[in-house]
Amino acid sequence: MPKHVTIKINQKEYAVPEGYTVLKAAEEQGINIPRLCYLEGIHEEGNCRLCSVEIDGNPNLKPACKTIVHEGMEVITENQKIYNYVSMNLELLASNHHFECFKCSREENCEFLDLLREYNVTNEFSDLYGFELKESHLNSTSDSMVIDTSKCILCGRCVSACEHYTGIGVLNFNQRGTVTYVGPAQFHNLDDAGCIYCGKCIQSCPTGAIRENIDVKNFEKAIRDPKKTVIVQVAPSIRATLGEEFGYPIGTNVEGKMFAALYELGVNEIIDTNFTADLTIVEESSEFLERFKNDGVLPMFTSCSPGWINYLELYYPEFIPNLSTCKSPQQMAGALIKTYYAKKLNLDPKDIYSVSIMPCVAKKSEAHRDGMGRDGLQDVDIVLTTRELGRLIRRRNIDFRNLKPMEPFGDLAKYTGAAAIFGASGGVMEAALRTVSAMLEEKDCPLEFKEVRGKQGIKEASYTISGIEVNVAVVQGGKAIGEFLEYLKTTDKTYHFVEFMGCIGGCINGGGQPIVKAKHMNDVDIIKERSKVLYQMDSHAVIRKSHMNPAIKRLYDEYLNLLSSHDFHSLLHTHYQAREAYSK
Repeated sequence: MPKHVTIKINQKEYAVPEGYTVLKAAEEQGINIPRLCYLEGIHEEGNCRLCSVEIDGNPNLKPACKTIVHEGMEVITENQKIYNYVSMNLELLASNHHFECFKCSREENCEFLDLLREYNVTNEFSDLYGFELKESHLNSTSDSMVIDTSKCILCGRCVSACEHYTGIGVLNFNQRGTVTYVGPAQFHNLDDAGCIYCGKCIQSCPTGAIRENIDVKNFEKAIRDPKKTVIVQVAPSIRATLGEEFGYPIGTNVEGKMFAALYELGVNEIIDTNFTADLTIVEESSEFLERFKNDGVLPMFTSCSPGWINYLELYYPEFIPNLSTCKSPQQMAGALIKTYYAKKLNLDPKDIYSVSIMPCVAKKSEAHRDGMGRDGLQDVDIVLTTRELGRLIRRRNIDFRNLKPMEPFGDLAKYTGAAAIFGASGGVMEAALRTVSAMLEEKDCPLEFKEVRGKQGIKEASYTISGIEVNVAVVQGGKAIGEFLEYLKTTDKTYHFVEFMGCIGGCINGGGQPIVKAKHMNDVDIIKERSKVLYQMDSHAVIRKSHMNPAIKRLYDEYLNLLSSHDFHSLLHTHYQAREAYSK
């Protein structure tokens, strides 16, 4: 039991653990203290001073996020002096902020706007003194992300998050004084700065200063084009997170309502990306067994996370031969939509508009990679994040909570439980092990490999399959990826198969998922609750092994096995190459 101290907050006595900050002590007692720059465990610098409180009657206010409690401490969190001080700081921040809330990506979920409303800030400094906005920088060269410094409040949360989660520190403060702005080092554009597009900076930003490259307008145009058939694919994790955009608790399965909302938006067909998650597992498992039996390059690395692919190509290209050649489920689905499915629907591929709903901003860039299309057409025309889909549904005034659940139609909507768990860290590995063990042993094999589940940065396990010990690892988050690859250079341990994910927790915590405000991040285990949805879907599934999906079997019989080896490979497989940051 930690030692406790007795303190008073607003004249009321509390016993709180020694070592707590005033902010943590107050919030655990349900006492609200405003905060903006503070992100627990990531950015605790006390820059914004919005959490200022009065300590022991001292005339100088102290930041609650940096002040440690002591025995007998007396704290005042709310009086006229504090209110005036916090209001003034908000006024100063507002005077330099470009307000266009009606079109901002954070219009429904802006921590800064919440505080401005709470303190009734009317931007008086700008009105009275004619303050002008500082020079802004719009960094929009990337297909995935945009930095708009006109909305930046220089809190530093994104800078710390980039270093904390990836270890590569792409973002930093440029210049000094009144012209300071956040962006990549050396004034480079995002597409040349070594960014892996994990999106952790977006999720850490309290405003809309960093956001995904929004494609909602392109979707709206396509849906109204009578010449286009809009076919949408939806990633496994979206059904576990989309509900948060409409007030559902974290960890709510809204699969049926999600499909209903897409049809309400006017899409013509829905292809569940879970289908091609099954296909990816079959192809990846076959590739692994080929390497395993014929002295191929091992360990084999999974290739479905584009953030991870970016990391490898930029920072450890010497390991590219270890990478599976399989395209991600998104790109396999895009390729099949404009070939196999186009034939089924008797459509010309050029008349199909292929839309992908993804948990990941890196998927936007993946769709534009070389080799992700044919005959001058991209396999995936646009990618919308979970947040963009939520915004689109709200702007169309669709009553999401009262929608009658629906299911997608057709073979490409069929999937297994193995595909569902693709969205959680370790899910790709577990799904692959189910199929690999069955292919090797040709008998009923285990369904669950729980050792690879969870959110630890590096997880390892060994399994005996057909009398052979197979060593596997699951690695998640840029920082852990770097640590593992450095370890792999020197260790004598033999690994056979490694799953890598650019985001801790996998896709359910992807950079395109609903943003949880900083003050609520620790209220619930976000990764655990979202993952639970996918594992529940798996446990209730009739078929739980990808290679047993009858729709996948038909796909091979009707189409894939009839292709030439070249066409087969170009449809489902790709290549990767070394890239350099700051190369322009």
